[in-house]
Amino acid sequence: MTARTRDWQAADASHFLHPFTDHQALASKGVRVITRGEGLYVWDSEDQRLFDAMSGLWCVNVGYGQAALIDAAMQQMRTLPYYNSFFQTTTPAAIALAERLAALTPAQFRHVFFSGSGSEANDTNIRLVRRYWDLMGQPERKVIISRLNSYHGSTLAAASLGGMAAMHTQGGLPIPGIVHIDQPHYWAHRDGAAKGLSREEFGVIAAGWLEEKILALGPEKVAAFIGEPVQGAGGVVVPPSSYWPEIQRICDRHGILLISDEVICGFGRTGQWWGCETFGTTPDLMTFAKGVTSGYVPLGGVMVGERVARVLIERGGEFEHGFTYSGHPVACAVGLANLELIEQQGLVQRVREDTGPYLAEQLALLLDHPIVGEVQSCGLMAAIQLSREPHAREAFAAELRVGLVCRRHCFDNGLVMRAVGDRMIIAPPLVITRAQIDEMFALIRGALDRTFAEAHAAGWLAGATG
Repeated sequence: MTARTRDWQAADASHFLHPFTDHQALASKGVRVITRGEGLYVWDSEDQRLFDAMSGLWCVNVGYGQAALIDAAMQQMRTLPYYNSFFQTTTPAAIALAERLAALTPAQFRHVFFSGSGSEANDTNIRLVRRYWDLMGQPERKVIISRLNSYHGSTLAAASLGGMAAMHTQGGLPIPGIVHIDQPHYWAHRDGAAKGLSREEFGVIAAGWLEEKILALGPEKVAAFIGEPVQGAGGVVVPPSSYWPEIQRICDRHGILLISDEVICGFGRTGQWWGCETFGTTPDLMTFAKGVTSGYVPLGGVMVGERVARVLIERGGEFEHGFTYSGHPVACAVGLANLELIEQQGLVQRVREDTGPYLAEQLALLLDHPIVGEVQSCGLMAAIQLSREPHAREAFAAELRVGLVCRRHCFDNGLVMRAVGDRMIIAPPLVITRAQIDEMFALIRGALDRTFAEAHAAGWLAGATG
């Protein structure tokens, strides 16, 4: 290890509190310092190249080093580095991106509310939903229903919307007025609600949990349902095709608003511009962030459907909500350049017709691996379920943390792949080629082989001895 890396690690441990981190453990181990990126790859301070199969944090969709995005930021910085959208003002970049997003989103969306992140956008959704029902003369409609194991951000409100148990135990969450139903996770329910059922049969049952909750609460009290088209941070849980159409019917039947959280699924990740298009829903509100700028500059927002927008505009008066960086001109300029690049390179069509199907083909080949129990994919996001005994669909003991073992082997092998429990997940940049998909799966298989060898030596496998 170089002296420079050690200096960086020491300074980091002394001053930088990282998100979602055991700080004591990290300080004793030392951080990996990422110093540069190009295309699908990043390099650390020891000059190890890593294949970034997670697009940074689900966001660097066009890859690293895109000159068009860098130039757009520099030009906007020279012209107008910042101005706010309060006090009846705006900027050309914010207007242009709002117009562009209205053209790219489903027909019901003509308005956008900008934020600085997906967490802020989901906080905004709570404010929008409750303001809407107040103006509709139904102020008792305040409850928002979400799902266990979902992720909608990490502010108090957004973390409450999410269904991550570990987040809820720190801070006494969720806040009042937010409740959860179970997730449509076929593997997780393999010995319960899904036992003996096809995926599609299970999908209808899982959607029915929403209606059960609405009826238990009283439809007159329920304001909205929020869900990710594919649960991302929860482990790339791809729902059965029967699930979302049934959710839509239930929302329509009871008149509640539907919120599609597209922070991960939006901007081509699923093979359509939007995950709701992939799964056939017509949401009233749609959260976006991450891929809007490919992560080059922070930006998020909510696409507001006409059902909600018209009430806010025509009946609303002042909406007491906003952020200093709503419509930040540099972020909006980069967003415009990013969307133009996605269109110029035909990335959404490529994911839908070429690289997405090819990734699914290569993913399916991993089912012959002795610790792979299930694989799932949707476009360019995928999950690999590690299993102690794949044929019996038997899980590893949770305390073994086999997913983290596999993640360690990934990094050692030059691959960034995330672990959610014992579910390994990938979401590579949309610019990935077939040749790079082959390269990625060679690295994945190598990490799986090393994990299997370690698990076998430790006696963690069915029938294995240490």
